[in-house]
Amino acid sequence: MINRVEKLSLLSEMIAFAQADENIKSIEYKFLFSIAKQLEISKDDFDYLFEHPVTYVHLKSHSERIVQFHRLVLLMNLDKNISSKELVKLHNFGLRMGLGHEAINRVLDLMESFPNKMVPPDFLIDIFKVQYN
Repeated sequence: MINRVEKLSLLSEMIAFAQADENIKSIEYKFLFSIAKQLEISKDDFDYLFEHPVTYVHLKSHSERIVQFHRLVLLMNLDKNISSKELVKLHNFGLRMGLGHEAINRVLDLMESFPNKMVPPDFLIDIFKVQYN
């Protein structure tokens, strides 16, 4: 299980990703807040992160990094308008988390073949399992 500092770091990273296109849409805010609730972070602490981001904390668990990457993929696809800037940013987030370049590219390529570009978790896990072994 991840600790509070790691949880705040995850949320801060997701907020920064959502702010890449200058404004956070209502659907993005609701998605982010639902993640905060899953992570047992209060609304006050969640809202505080928008103005006061926390320092990135590298997750030790490979599976937690995969889950976080999947959250970022879901977040990116919420507004249906994916720019090349967002794809590059997502790719860089994945690399920074220590995920493999090939696996990240495979996820981004496969994204196009799913309804609403939402890669199911089992596909994503399988992609990273192959890369990890």
